[in-house]
Amino acid sequence: MSRTVVVIGGGYGGASVAKALEEEADVVLVDPRDAFVNVAGSLRAVAQPDWAGNMFFPFDTMLTRATVIRDRAVSVDAEGVTLASGRRVAADYLVLATGSRYAYPAHPAADSVDEALNDFRRTHKELAGSDRVLILGAGPVGLELAGEIKEVWPDKQVTVVAPAEELLPGFQPEVRADLQRQLAELGVDVRLGTGLVAPPSNRPGETGTFTVTTTGGDRITADIWFRAFGTNVNSDYLADGKLTTRTPDGAVRVTDTLNVAGYDHVYAVGDITDVPEAKMAGYAMQHAEVVAKNITAQLRGGEPTETYQPLPFPMILLPLGSGGGVGQLPSPDGPSVVTADIVRQYKGADLFTGRFTEQFGPTAG
Repeated sequence: MSRTVVVIGGGYGGASVAKALEEEADVVLVDPRDAFVNVAGSLRAVAQPDWAGNMFFPFDTMLTRATVIRDRAVSVDAEGVTLASGRRVAADYLVLATGSRYAYPAHPAADSVDEALNDFRRTHKELAGSDRVLILGAGPVGLELAGEIKEVWPDKQVTVVAPAEELLPGFQPEVRADLQRQLAELGVDVRLGTGLVAPPSNRPGETGTFTVTTTGGDRITADIWFRAFGTNVNSDYLADGKLTTRTPDGAVRVTDTLNVAGYDHVYAVGDITDVPEAKMAGYAMQHAEVVAKNITAQLRGGEPTETYQPLPFPMILLPLGSGGGVGQLPSPDGPSVVTADIVRQYKGADLFTGRFTEQFGPTAG
């Protein structure tokens, strides 16, 4: 008798689980979007909108056997999920993979490919007409955005402001030093240890000259600004407590097999888990491999024995445009600093487009 696996969320982790299991069970993927979105490409899409189609992989071609329901979960319990439409979907196995919310343009705001592409084109037009750009946030998103802007418009004035005292805290000193050097060579003005007295008067991503004052008393005049900070876990559908309680930051507690604590048939992957590591696509996809193997074992009458152990140090590939960037990857001897050439080879050149084309099929571009 066939079993039903319901995957809630079609991002990096959820799409990978659905793809891996659609030959093993009746897979139902629940997501309001019409495509898997490789959000690693969002910042390049703003600078190069003609490239943007490469980051979307339509579910109807990606999944050949699974059922895709374009809807949102509003409640989950041990037997299944209730959707915003009122529809009820029963499940033998559940996978929570709803990820996090990031400010646009780090994540597309629209649920359809066509609307998202229109957003990127509109923002590109606003950005193209702006000589001075202010980016609030000096994490990977803010710095990648600065790099993408400088690659297309090297003469634009780009200023990054953040209250953090250093770039990439927790990473090897060589990584941080190389990052500072490359940003300086690009002409990116990075101001750390300061915030703004008040936010800009205009909306992010819209042209309109403004002047802001930093908490250190400096005045910055720019023509457009972007928010590159703030993350919220997408777990509101668990607020009723029918399945589990959430941590204060909205995550769910999981075991080393990535089961939601207290259940052997409910799993979680990616940002929604309480695994102590950064919220990154690479980790979500590693979670997906573990969960797919465990559910496959259960479907075949076995036990979930595959476990996930987070690295004792962070990893990152942070491109600054298609050719630059810094990275830190695991090695047998601990964290390994990688060169800009390696960052370009593994991520910067195509932002994983080739990898996902092999896994998920053709893009919408």
